[in-house]
Amino acid sequence: MAVPTELDGGSVKETAAEEESRVLEPGAAPFGNFPHYSRFHPPEQRLRLLPPELLRQLFPESPENGPILGLDVGCNSGDLSVALYKHFLSLPDGETCSDASREFRLLCCDIDPVLVKRAEKECPFPDALTFITLDFMNQRTRKVLLSSFLSQFGRSVFDIGFCMSITMWIHLNHGDHGLWEFLAHLSSLCRYLLVEPQPWKCYRAAARRLRKLGLHDFDHFHSLAIRGDMPNQIVQILTQDHGMELICCFGNTSWDRSLLLFRAKQTIETHPIPESLIEKGKEKNRLSFQKQ
Repeated sequence: MAVPTELDGGSVKETAAEEESRVLEPGAAPFGNFPHYSRFHPPEQRLRLLPPELLRQLFPESPENGPILGLDVGCNSGDLSVALYKHFLSLPDGETCSDASREFRLLCCDIDPVLVKRAEKECPFPDALTFITLDFMNQRTRKVLLSSFLSQFGRSVFDIGFCMSITMWIHLNHGDHGLWEFLAHLSSLCRYLLVEPQPWKCYRAAARRLRKLGLHDFDHFHSLAIRGDMPNQIVQILTQDHGMELICCFGNTSWDRSLLLFRAKQTIETHPIPESLIEKGKEKNRLSFQKQ
């Protein structure tokens, strides 16, 4: 099933039957745009691994220098985006803090306009979270939309980017070079980057779902040279090719995905790594890559 397209008037048209079909056929989401992703990968599984004070540790000078700016790529219907926002600001359930947008602003993008529309409708923090439909691999559109957001704050880069279980979909749909370019763009746009790569077994499962539904296989699946230990492959690309360093692995979710925190090397002198993250990194960076 094709991803829904945005109509000329900017509205999105999808019948209830079509949406139900998307729920019943998860393999028909070739870009990872599952309608109810959080039902089988709940945000709490990530949040329990991430210290609530993380952003305050990384950016102790905020909000004096303006809000922390975040970029969430592949935000789906926004459940995890909202959960991350509440978690890092320590907001209790049910609270909508009018002053929170002065501390942390989050631009969330997804390729699926139906999911973006749902995220906008259900977001409890519309002043702090902005949702946009964006194919991140479209260079012209990406530059226009991201620059427009950043210019509101007089910035040229985001403080932190979130790439949660999106690398596989970029890889399957755009190949090895597409994955390399995707990570290059992210590393050039963000001072820090939190990545949750899918392991190789997820690639095989995604391809198997398409075949089971009688759909065409992913164009690049059989020709991928970057394969195997995918978390380590992502680490190698970001650290060796794109000028980032891995500063912490927060552990693995219950579905066996690592949460990896990187930072651009040019930020080292101006933003020393908090000692608590250094110790956590020493303890946990040995964990997952040796186990896979």
